[in-house]
Amino acid sequence: MISLAELQRRIEQGNLSADAAIAQSLEAINEHEKSIGAFVCHEPNVRAQNAGPLRGIAVGIKDIMDTQDFPTEMGSPIYRGHRSRGDASVVMLLKQAGASIVGKTTTTAFASMDPTATLNPLNPGHTPGGSSSGSAAAVAAGMIPLALGTQTGGSVIRPASFCGVAAIKPSYRLLPTVGVKCYSWTLDTVGLFAAGVDDVARGLSAMTGRSELLLPPSILTPRIGIVTQDFAGAPEASGGEALRIATEAAERAGASVRALALPEIVGEAWHAHSIVQEFEAHQALAWEYRENYQAMAPLLRARLDESKGTTPAAYDEAMGISGRARHALAKVFEDVDVLLTLSAPGAAPKGLGSTGDARYNRLWTLMGVPCVNVPTLIAEGGLPVGVQVIARYGADAAALTAARFVEEALKGK
Repeated sequence: MISLAELQRRIEQGNLSADAAIAQSLEAINEHEKSIGAFVCHEPNVRAQNAGPLRGIAVGIKDIMDTQDFPTEMGSPIYRGHRSRGDASVVMLLKQAGASIVGKTTTTAFASMDPTATLNPLNPGHTPGGSSSGSAAAVAAGMIPLALGTQTGGSVIRPASFCGVAAIKPSYRLLPTVGVKCYSWTLDTVGLFAAGVDDVARGLSAMTGRSELLLPPSILTPRIGIVTQDFAGAPEASGGEALRIATEAAERAGASVRALALPEIVGEAWHAHSIVQEFEAHQALAWEYRENYQAMAPLLRARLDESKGTTPAAYDEAMGISGRARHALAKVFEDVDVLLTLSAPGAAPKGLGSTGDARYNRLWTLMGVPCVNVPTLIAEGGLPVGVQVIARYGADAAALTAARFVEEALKGK
């Protein structure tokens, strides 16, 4: 993989030109794209911008985000060849920070369930996850140092776990979703993929202009609460093993670690997520569903068919549960700095028939809290499995710092 932090250091020291850094990514895309299929389209003649902290950094954009220079097709034939007049806000934030947009990465249709043809770079017989399939795969394959994705259920953290890369789903609305195709306005969150936690932190800091998101020179040992999410069912062996390894590594490195039971209302919110998501999806995708029904991807269409009877009263109740759960979760963070839990049930499923299960992600998306995936182990078949570090709402710097602590602890395991 290409380290964003290392590229920045080499460019700053004059050992690598910004154009040469971009050229490295373009060469890697030419080498690997045909076998991975991470991009919908890409530009082979991109040059570095003149200034900014991300100068010389090639970035891939999930293809539900508007880009003036590339079509935005949203993984659907309904939008084949569609071009927006301008860039989504997050794309402009990248450009203002000096990044070079090299192409659009694959997405499941409207960032939902139907898999793309993208292969997992670590084992092409397995899914890279979704819905941000191409973004995770492109970073994992060493094609680009940074990519954008979105998460409504588990579409950033889960593919990051499956592909063995770092990623952050930031606090809700830390990054704007203006110009991003909506699935659920209560849940949709723009996230970042990169090689390691430091790389993710640097990308997010540059986009937001928040220097506090950069990792400090020294990291204090965090108070960690281990959460197994029993309400979401038992993990596979590799998922449970990843959590055990990360827990033991953090404890050996000096962290205060203890098992933590979540309040009952938080478990109820896990069930409420799907009600919120699908009720809002029917409104966000109303035109596509009603006017282009036959062109809708089959799994998404079936999901919308099944959920079309959801009532406003059920939605209001789910939103009420969500609000109470957020208050209860905030109190949990009075006793710990971060939570450590599963990023996915286990390694990436075999084949391309599914993008995997989001059951360990959707609660945290509904809670709006920052989540960081940390690659943890390599399971059978060379497939990675990660864990996620979660902090209170708005404490993205704390989530990144603790994730870096866990990442370093795992290196010394």
